[in-house]
Amino acid sequence: MEGYKKDFIAFLEGAGVLKFGDFTAKSGRKIPYFINAGDIKTGAQTAKLGEFYAKAYNKHLGNKRTVLFGPAYKGIPIAVSTAISLCKYGLDLPFFFNRKEAKDHGEGGVLVGYTPKPGDEIVIVEDVITAGTAIRESMEILGNIEGIKVSACLIMVDRGEKGRSELSAMQEIESEFGFPVYSVVNVYDIIEYLEQDESNSENVTRIKNYLKVNGAKI
Repeated sequence: MEGYKKDFIAFLEGAGVLKFGDFTAKSGRKIPYFINAGDIKTGAQTAKLGEFYAKAYNKHLGNKRTVLFGPAYKGIPIAVSTAISLCKYGLDLPFFFNRKEAKDHGEGGVLVGYTPKPGDEIVIVEDVITAGTAIRESMEILGNIEGIKVSACLIMVDRGEKGRSELSAMQEIESEFGFPVYSVVNVYDIIEYLEQDESNSENVTRIKNYLKVNGAKI
């Protein structure tokens, strides 16, 4: 495993973002571990999160100039911190996010920040994809903006789960919308990380059993 991936998983666990137990995902599935970007709650943690996203962006997209979209609510600090960290790579990228409800005063509308223009390439930054529900919601918003193109999606963790078919949720999103989905780490990186400590054996077993049922088969 690449060093930054191990560091990222340790960071997620230390910040309380990566939890083990019994949870219900947005898809409705009962899951043995949970990734919650909402538990990033200090300046130092937010800055660190952005550094890891910036590394993943640089690895997969290089110096490509795009616009970052952070879906409300968890995607907002991800977009902001990623944009700040990317400046270290010489990329000063604009970003925007949505409101959950349209503003009926002032400038109005549902979008905040940069105003996308025809020809812009958008990168969605999210926390996780389980069944692809949140990304489809984002595409409903972005699909109403004329002339833009979503060129990629960047997430914290690829859960390796099937979506509506035997394909992974990430593969389904790629097939449905025509853009790649990149992750900083995937569930198998997490398993490898946990296996380094025997005290994690129960969590490893539960995750592996979950993937036998819900893991992508292709």
